[in-house]
Amino acid sequence: MAEKTIPLILNKRPANKTECTPANQETSPPKKRTSLSTPSPVEAADVFQAAAADATRDVSMLFSKFAEMLSEIAAADSDQMKELESILTEAQNLESFLKENKKHLRQTLSQIFDKLHE
Repeated sequence: MAEKTIPLILNKRPANKTECTPANQETSPPKKRTSLSTPSPVEAADVFQAAAADATRDVSMLFSKFAEMLSEIAAADSDQMKELESILTEAQNLESFLKENKKHLRQTLSQIFDKLHE
């Protein structure tokens, strides 16, 4: 029963869905068979514990990154507060200086006014 097969591309007949050439059977990879057995409770527990450990590690890493970011933000806020406090101190010193100069200018103008009216 050595039947000569014609490749489907060269075959002028319409391809049959049930037609299967031996050449295709030899080159196709073997199909994996799925096992219908269920894992034992011990194996299922091990898989669950491994998944839980991975999840715990991931959550821990995320919390660590979050804490690091919060620390960096707090440091930046602290630096900004120090800068704002120094600006406020400088503004208060300038205000005090200007008030003193205003007071001195009033006294000088008052003396000039008094001399002019004598």
